[in-house]
Amino acid sequence: MIQRLAVLLICLFPVFLEAQSPARQKPNIILILADDLGYGDLGCYGQQKIHTPHIDKLAKAGMRFTQFYAGTAVCAPSRASLMTGLHTGHTAVRGNQGVKPEGQFPLPASAVTIAAVLEKNGYATGAFGKWGLGYPGSAGEPLKQGFDDFFGYNCQSLAHNYYPDHLWQNDQRLELPGNLRSDSVYSGDLIHQRALRFLQEKHTKPFFLFMPYTLPHAELRGPRDSIYNYYRQLFNETAVVDDGNKKSDYHFEPYPHAAYAAMVTRLDHYVGDVMEAVKKEGLSENTLIIFTSDNGPHKEGGNDPAFFNSSGSLRGIKRDLYEGGIREPFIAVWQHTIAAGSTSAYTGTFWDLFPTFEEMAHVPPTPGIDGISLLPVLQGKGKPARQHPYLYWEFHESGGRQAVRMGRWKGVRLEVSTNPHPSTELYDLDKDPYEQHNVAALHVEIVQELDKIIQKAHVADKNWPLLPNEKKQP
Repeated sequence: MIQRLAVLLICLFPVFLEAQSPARQKPNIILILADDLGYGDLGCYGQQKIHTPHIDKLAKAGMRFTQFYAGTAVCAPSRASLMTGLHTGHTAVRGNQGVKPEGQFPLPASAVTIAAVLEKNGYATGAFGKWGLGYPGSAGEPLKQGFDDFFGYNCQSLAHNYYPDHLWQNDQRLELPGNLRSDSVYSGDLIHQRALRFLQEKHTKPFFLFMPYTLPHAELRGPRDSIYNYYRQLFNETAVVDDGNKKSDYHFEPYPHAAYAAMVTRLDHYVGDVMEAVKKEGLSENTLIIFTSDNGPHKEGGNDPAFFNSSGSLRGIKRDLYEGGIREPFIAVWQHTIAAGSTSAYTGTFWDLFPTFEEMAHVPPTPGIDGISLLPVLQGKGKPARQHPYLYWEFHESGGRQAVRMGRWKGVRLEVSTNPHPSTELYDLDKDPYEQHNVAALHVEIVQELDKIIQKAHVADKNWPLLPNEKKQP
């Protein structure tokens, strides 16, 4: 009997080793990306007027970052930075440049995205929400940039409409004719349902689930349900009168405060559904869940970020390279790997996610990217061995803007597209986190060092001229 048992154990031992092999232990990755959600829009980041119990619970289950940055201050280039691991001085997409009839300037075929890397290394990959990195048929569409499954808006401009006449299912246009007659299909709910289906069906192999939800980007619009009615009563909001003279691309919303709050809470419910699905499928111990936002809060469509203190008292909103435009909520949860209820002041950024996911997936690091893996920080092992000497951002609208952070120091330049010699504002974020006091005159040597960094970090791109000497000649 003992001999037969020994033989059985010997036979099963290779199977046991295979089950414990790194390939089988590659963790799942769920990245939830809100759209235009501010640093202060969540309860766990100090929000007082909007209820976000599920995201607050997520923060208690993992690590909450207080110094985490987006790729830049608007949608497409911020997402390009996230996907490619490159800051906006190096990315192939540096602005929100539209292409008719729908879509944006595409990532080139030569781009290497984290989705493509994971896909080549055994991951199922899905994106559900807003893409904005390549029009249908271009080299930048999601199926050509590493995603097996895509559902949602290809075009970020069309994503302003929450009751669209069509969405995209992979490379096929999915018609929603009912929305031409009535507001029958709310895109946020439909996209969320498809994302949950992917999660439930793809967990037999490691997966990367990218969820770039459109909420709470303008237009301010959603179902007139109990959530919306609750906030209308809570705020006792006086209806805004549509005088017919307001020029806007967005649906008119008479109760903008209630609408925005309802959209954030609806997003919070989506996150709750994801948490429940991960638990139900038994994936908690082998799944990293990240929640963050693509840039600071918007003011379009009647939204009022000041009413909610959406920037968390930081200076600026969307399109600003001050802290309120680029510092984001960032929460990471991974049961038994990331300490529950922890907080990190580590200065991380979107382009760090690429190498982080590679290291988690046991993939050799991709050369030539700007990011540094956050895995040691997430595991509570301290800072990575290699540190960022600086973080750099650029913005191609509003006259052109550049910003750099080096330790405690933050430099900001304005009007760089028209002024060949722009001055650099300087802020000491340790003493002045709200960027109220420009101390450039007191620290000339620091300004000079930041100016050299800005000059080095910005690599000219013929498709994205930023400085006066890069402007295309007629």
